Amino acid sequence: MKRSFGLNLLYTVLILIVLAVAGFIGYFITALTLGLAFYAPLIVVVACGLAAYFVMTVFQVLSPRTRNLGIAVFAGLCLLATAGYELNKAYVNSFAVVDDREVDLTQYKPFDALSKAAVLEHPASYHIHDQLPRLDGATALYPLYSAFVQAVYPEDNYDPYEINDQNIVICSSTAFAYKRLIAGDSDIIFAAAPSSAQQKEAKQAGKELKLTPIGREAFVFFVNKRNPVSSLSTDQVKDIYSGKVRNWKEVGGKHQRIRAFQRDEGSGSQTMLEKIMAGRTLMTPPQEDVMDLMSGIISQTSDYRNFNNALGFSFLFYASEMNANHHIKLLAIDGVQPDKEGIRSGKYPMTTEFYAVTAGSVNPNVQPFLDWIQSAEGQELVEKTGYTSLK
Repeated sequence: MKRSFGLNLLYTVLILIVLAVAGFIGYFITALTLGLAFYAPLIVVVACGLAAYFVMTVFQVLSPRTRNLGIAVFAGLCLLATAGYELNKAYVNSFAVVDDREVDLTQYKPFDALSKAAVLEHPASYHIHDQLPRLDGATALYPLYSAFVQAVYPEDNYDPYEINDQNIVICSSTAFAYKRLIAGDSDIIFAAAPSSAQQKEAKQAGKELKLTPIGREAFVFFVNKRNPVSSLSTDQVKDIYSGKVRNWKEVGGKHQRIRAFQRDEGSGSQTMLEKIMAGRTLMTPPQEDVMDLMSGIISQTSDYRNFNNALGFSFLFYASEMNANHHIKLLAIDGVQPDKEGIRSGKYPMTTEFYAVTAGSVNPNVQPFLDWIQSAEGQELVEKTGYTSLK
């Protein structure tokens, strides 16, 4: 019996709904188990294409040859789209990344035979034998406090990644180090000054953060070495990160948009940027979609990737030593190069102190250890590591 047009349309809609739902279910299963979340558009298109082909076959829409030719062309386009996506992903991944995860901190591990941690030319005049202060800190400062440990702590296996009650010298990054200090899980952390949010968190926990300066460092901005821009003024930096200036042409570069990267909230370098931008609203940073097992696709701040139009920031030692890359160029600020001479003279405008931060620890060795760090021996290790001493 010949079906009415209305009934055929109803069947068509039902089949499309069923297959579309099946496609979405397949997508979520594939994404969660195989991590293929970025193929979502392709998977949905394929599901809809198969649904359309199935419906045309059931209701004999078009001739078999035309339908088969159509599905073959459709499959070819899907393959081309997949290949294009993979090629683009490979191209993007070929750019250098500046990210904490790129550094293997075990190469600075204290007491390791091949450690890069700086050493004194003579045994330290101060040593701690028991009640060792628990240490944590920023990735960029781990080589420094590893050198302190190597100079005054008893020899042991201090693994920076082994976070437990037995391992007292770790590196969890600035944001987590502040949380651990406020929670009482560390006695001293080595980091940049806390953000306003971290200060508020400490106050809410009834803790007072005490900042002991132990050295100085330059906050630096960098670009792809092929970028013709070699210097920015402080005002230009503020204009870029507030969104007022969006094209490199406006600051002496090529006619291309500025891709100004930022760091995660609570990181030492992001806190420093926020201080520089005091009174100005930070623009929304570049985002990337990532897969989260609980919530599907989420967005987070992108890591710096060295595109031709990229602009990033960090601290001098991290960018030039720990994560050095010859494809990246450090920018002068207000015409002054970010080097030790500029830091020591105070001419480089974005020079900052970094700190040993405490929060009321009762460990009796904390203050003597801090005093030694500020002594000539401690400051010698600051210089030998690659930072600039207080004097």
